[in-house]
Amino acid sequence: MRVTLTDIRKHFGSVKANDGISLTLEPARIYGLLGENGAGKSTLMKILSGYHQSDSGRIELDGEHHHFTSPAQALAAGVGMIYQDPLDVPTMRVIDNYLLGRDSKLRLDYEQASQELHIIASELGFEFDLRSYIDTLSLGERQQLELLRLLSLGAEVFILDEPTTGISAEQKEALFASIRSLVKDSSKTVILVSHKLAEIQELCDEVLVLRRGKLVGKADIPCTTEELVRVMFEEVPPRSERVSHVSETKLLEIGDLVIETERLTIRDINLTIQAGEIFGLAGLEGSGQRLLLQSCAGLLHPRQGEILLEGRDIARWFYHRVKDAGVAYLPAGRLEEGLVAGLSITEHLALADPRKSFMVDWRFFTEKAQERIDQYQIVGRPETYVDALSGGNQQRALFALLRSPLKLLLLEHPTRGLDVRSAHWIWQLLFEQVAQGASILFMSADLDELIERSDRIAAFSGGVMSRVVLAEKTTAEELGYMIGGEE
Repeated sequence: MRVTLTDIRKHFGSVKANDGISLTLEPARIYGLLGENGAGKSTLMKILSGYHQSDSGRIELDGEHHHFTSPAQALAAGVGMIYQDPLDVPTMRVIDNYLLGRDSKLRLDYEQASQELHIIASELGFEFDLRSYIDTLSLGERQQLELLRLLSLGAEVFILDEPTTGISAEQKEALFASIRSLVKDSSKTVILVSHKLAEIQELCDEVLVLRRGKLVGKADIPCTTEELVRVMFEEVPPRSERVSHVSETKLLEIGDLVIETERLTIRDINLTIQAGEIFGLAGLEGSGQRLLLQSCAGLLHPRQGEILLEGRDIARWFYHRVKDAGVAYLPAGRLEEGLVAGLSITEHLALADPRKSFMVDWRFFTEKAQERIDQYQIVGRPETYVDALSGGNQQRALFALLRSPLKLLLLEHPTRGLDVRSAHWIWQLLFEQVAQGASILFMSADLDELIERSDRIAAFSGGVMSRVVLAEKTTAEELGYMIGGEE
């Protein structure tokens, strides 16, 4: 299917998300879509997939004009999108999710659907227990199922939004192999939205670059990483050497910690973190590292053990008391857990303010919001709703809400979905906190980030924490073995 976008424009208030974008995508090719956070990539793909409607412009598929008002319309025309967080129903089985959106019959043909799913899955090398529930699958398996579902519904154009975030190297290889197969054997058109330049170079035939809502460059692959970065940002962001601020003072001491949930139990966690130290946690999603962070934040109480913050046991303190003690927690789910959809930046600052009064001084918080917007370089205005911000700007908004000074920052995937420059900028903020005496305990699926940013690292596998290694003396390969449970 040949895709032609002509003069696509989309505004969110005063923000020009897409500003006259025109491009043509040919069948049997894999395109990489690059750009810094807020460049308009997700908006453009959501317009193509029917999630948003453009203010003006034209979409043509094989020369036929289309105006999509829903993802269902786009899929019926042959365009499907796999989101970073798959749009499935965790409480339903694999076969039920496969059948979602297929037809409106009162009685569904499970036998035929099972045969179809087995055939399509085997062609792409995927395996599923059709009776399993979605919430028992890994993120990579959920993405595979969504890919099969879109394929069975007749998709000719596949849009993948940050598809490798949070999946293992083996799952990434399986996903990439299936994409290559679709393009080679079925002449599908694939658009990969990603900030990982190495993956763009590994998988794609051509890269398209957006900057501030405009298409600013194209390049055939292979090309150098430096060239891609320069087109994205007009310059190559500098790399700075990190200075260690680790002191001999013990800030956090975790002893014989046991945390139990319905799905996972982690046992015998013993860990000491020094003031000024950055400690990284590796592991696949659901391996236990998130439970440790939540326990340190007061969101989850352990069954036994102690968590000493400067000698005080906070293991059974509640979240707000832990927060008042100088601990900040930034979850990976920006809108789901960190921010409130439908509220503005100003309203968030008013909510986060520790001072409580009967009346809200909106003028004060509006001015404060503008100061934070300028300080944290957020693309938005005080009245902008946080759900209208790009992922990178939502992350900046979360940091803008932090109190100061802090003793301990607990972070889940602090740069997930961020471009190179935004990720670098976020870490400069974190290094400033560390220079002031704070410690950082963070989890990440990016092994290179863990090695580059941490002082020490441990890995989680099935609820078991590995030995602790020095970041400067380990490799991504060694971390991979530790994540797999091998020491």
